[in-house]
Amino acid sequence: MASPRFFRPGGSSLIPALGITQVVGYGTLYYAFTVLAPRITADFGWAPEWTFGGFAIGLLLGGAVAPVTGSLIDRHGTRLVMTIGSALAGLSLLALAEARGIVSYILAMVALQAVTTAVFYDAAFAALTQARGGQARRAISQLTLIGGFASTLFWPLTSSLLAVLDWRGVYRLYGLAQILVCLPLHLLFLPGRVKRPVTAAAASAPSAMTPEPEAAYLTGDARRRAFLLLALAFSLQGFVVSAMAVHMLALLQGFGLSAAVAVGIGAMLGPSQVAGRLTEMLFGRGVSPVTTAWVSAWLMPFGLVLLLLGGSFPIVAGLFAIAFGISMGLSSIVRGTVPLQLFGPVGFGATMGKLSAPGLVIKAAAPLVFAISLERGGVMLSTLLLIAVSASAAGALVVLARRAAPR
Repeated sequence: MASPRFFRPGGSSLIPALGITQVVGYGTLYYAFTVLAPRITADFGWAPEWTFGGFAIGLLLGGAVAPVTGSLIDRHGTRLVMTIGSALAGLSLLALAEARGIVSYILAMVALQAVTTAVFYDAAFAALTQARGGQARRAISQLTLIGGFASTLFWPLTSSLLAVLDWRGVYRLYGLAQILVCLPLHLLFLPGRVKRPVTAAAASAPSAMTPEPEAAYLTGDARRRAFLLLALAFSLQGFVVSAMAVHMLALLQGFGLSAAVAVGIGAMLGPSQVAGRLTEMLFGRGVSPVTTAWVSAWLMPFGLVLLLLGGSFPIVAGLFAIAFGISMGLSSIVRGTVPLQLFGPVGFGATMGKLSAPGLVIKAAAPLVFAISLERGGVMLSTLLLIAVSASAAGALVVLARRAAPR
């Protein structure tokens, strides 16, 4: 029989509850668009640039609320913010399903992307930090381990649903999932308002748990330099991940792979993310998060080089998916653990919001820029673009590890 403590808000039920909401959240609000975009374009009868442009505008304008969301999380707790976020996410999906023209489509996309800041990983990491304090690293790894299945589940699920529903019907179903699944889980299991905000003294106080190897947090100029390098790396990685989340299947088919093979290789991303996260969770405790960040970041351009050299061969394309997936999986972890290591748990929600803000334009532009690149430059030039951007992100993390990590 389950212990009553398991069901206590912020207790041991927190990770599985957030795991479900992250899988459903990323699956319905993000990955489904990859499969539905061609149907949306055909239904409206406009050029693909309008479909991806609306998505980009949504990312840009909607994501601008990230710093505000972070501040609200610090002030009112994640339960309130993520519960309201789930309700608004469901309503936004329902509104998108009813869009009848470019104006209503863009407005729905803006609303949709605005609420993602209240339900995606940044908010979930804040929930874990509020519940676990400075000892949240392992919990973050466990959460991302579950969340890695979002693309693996929702790409084929969305494709299957299109056999019986149109894209509007799929989004209506996903809107209900946000309201009926994610909203109750956030309401019941997340920690409430932080009545005693984490302070610097509390953050460094002794804990019954084994302390992390990192004890000191950056201040002054060192903190500012680290923040800028981290924001740059996250922004550039966000460009690559955002572009691939929308266009990966088209890119693989551009190398000559069939649609079925492309979907199969794309489905390998989820297990690869989980494998990388599981390895980090089991063996990475003694490794600095900054080290994990730059080592894993180099797997992304490495995988893309493999794709560039042998993307027409399914085995080589599969190796790309494994390397890229592991890098994606670990990047999700370090997105929470590196700021926690460098800056500490004080004001963590606001810190995550500010880190997200500089990359809004880059991440928002990625789907549209890459769509144009694929159409006009072809798969080779487009892949070279991704290699250059991802290598720059990895380089920034190397500089961060050498110059800004606490000693």
